[in-house]
Amino acid sequence: MRIRQAEREPRDAEEAEESEEAAEAEEAAGETAVGRRRRHATVRPKSRLRRLFSWKRILTAALSFVLLVVGGFTALYLAIDVPQGNAQAKAESNVYLYSDGTLLARTGDVNRESVPISRVSKPVRHAFVAAENKSFYEDSGIDPAGLTRGLLSTVSGEGTQGGSTITQQYVKNYYLSQEQTLTRKAKEMVISLKVDRRESKDDILAGYLNTSYFGRVAYGIQAAARAYYDTDVSDLTVEQGAYLAALLQAPSQYDWAVAGPTARQLVKARWNYVLDNMVGQGWLDKAERKGMRFPVPRAPRPTPGLDGQAGYLVDVANRELAATGISEQQLAAGGWTITLNIDRKRQRALNTAVDAGVSGPGSQSGAVSVDPRDGRIVAMYGGRDYTKHYLNNATRSDYQTGPAFLPVVNAAKMENLETARPDAPGEHASAGIEKTSVDLGIDPHAGDFDDPEAVSLGLLGTSPLELAEVYATLAHHGKKVTPSIVKSAQRGDERADVRSPLGGRTVSRTTADTVTADLQTDFDGQLAQGPDSNATVMQPVAGVSGASDDRKAAWHIGYTPQLLTAVGLFGENPKTGKQARLAADGEKRAGQIWTDYMTRALEGEPPARFDLRWRRY
Repeated sequence: MRIRQAEREPRDAEEAEESEEAAEAEEAAGETAVGRRRRHATVRPKSRLRRLFSWKRILTAALSFVLLVVGGFTALYLAIDVPQGNAQAKAESNVYLYSDGTLLARTGDVNRESVPISRVSKPVRHAFVAAENKSFYEDSGIDPAGLTRGLLSTVSGEGTQGGSTITQQYVKNYYLSQEQTLTRKAKEMVISLKVDRRESKDDILAGYLNTSYFGRVAYGIQAAARAYYDTDVSDLTVEQGAYLAALLQAPSQYDWAVAGPTARQLVKARWNYVLDNMVGQGWLDKAERKGMRFPVPRAPRPTPGLDGQAGYLVDVANRELAATGISEQQLAAGGWTITLNIDRKRQRALNTAVDAGVSGPGSQSGAVSVDPRDGRIVAMYGGRDYTKHYLNNATRSDYQTGPAFLPVVNAAKMENLETARPDAPGEHASAGIEKTSVDLGIDPHAGDFDDPEAVSLGLLGTSPLELAEVYATLAHHGKKVTPSIVKSAQRGDERADVRSPLGGRTVSRTTADTVTADLQTDFDGQLAQGPDSNATVMQPVAGVSGASDDRKAAWHIGYTPQLLTAVGLFGENPKTGKQARLAADGEKRAGQIWTDYMTRALEGEPPARFDLRWRRY
């Protein structure tokens, strides 16, 4: 027993020692595992990012993207072929309707005469290339940077962007449509590349010049040469060619005959840009360039078939549509049904009243009638006949405003009464008058706002349409009214985004209503019944009348709660077309036109009273 016990004790000691060593090893192992877990917890995210964004993976992804793009483009290139010229390359007619749906006018006779490139002199060709695409003779038909901008713009919904080459514009005009979609842009790119390979640069340039729209219903450079300079395309000078090249950027805006001072500055700047680019490209001698003068185009000849008032109404409608985003090229391509706000009965009444009130060749008249509650232009008189007197008297702004501007001055004073600085009241008042005038609808480029005497005398130029906007806003209790002639416009499933005539507040209601109350006091009983006429407006009326300081214009603007009409009578030398003094009865005749028209226009309308909140200052 002792022997066995003696033998067991060493064994127990060895086993205990082994157990201790095992426990220590186990503890060490445990600490190592914890350490590892801690190290892994710290290092793992970094190693995952490295594995995820390793150079190998990045290069692989980049290569895959490039292959995808190249593969997709190759597939597009093989799938898309150059089509036949589209139907829109030959413009359809546009139909213009009165507000009741009856026909007002139809346009669409295409003024186009295609010419070979040999008929266009090299300097004139170079003018268009200098204006639109200086790298035309070297590029492959597309501008990658410009195309990328256009694609991004389309995707983001920001509208169209420049940067298209001459080849792309030719492809868009002749083979495709004017719509701004990714599909159309992709086709444009592929077809442009193929056209550039198949056709010579001269053929492409000829196609571009023959399909572009230049305004004045002129399609192609030959029609433009006749429309603007009454000459054959082969006889165009470099200066004239540079103007036509500049014109393509905005045909209506840059038409010298109807452009305002700002637009004329812009087109001259564009014209200089074209010539300077020609010098830079080595296509025009620098010394010759210095001696060049701007070639003023001749007065336009109206489109046949738009006689009477129809041409004036169509022209104003087209300009309004252009402001909504319908390009001139889209409109010129035709196929549109355009319904106007013009009331057929009131339009006829206005024509009759003006024709009776304007006697002899020494005067012109323009008039605009607006519903101040919703901004609809219900009638407009632009002149004796659009085919005989192209300039629209309803929108021209070259005659002085005269006393018709005084209510604007009064409104500005009311608005600024509490904010005028005692240290510089005149300066502050002048700035306030300019701001209020522009807010109400006066052209900000009219100038002379810094001359208190010019402002108080109404020496600023304005138009019947501008004054209709001013007084309609006052009649609408100070909330902005921008008179609108277009009710709707559509082509197939495409609809124009017609703007709302009504906007936010421009002057306080108290200011607007106080002006109306003052004008009602001055107007009622004095001018509501026309001189030498049995016509009487049986409604409350507010308004103003009088002749300009130079006696070359007479104004009569009056409104009821439901209808506002601005009438201008303008003196004009029948031989030279220059401004002239009116006969002594000019103011009286302007009032007669207003009263005769308003009597007919409001016939059957129940009387409505002004809802005014005003105070006397």
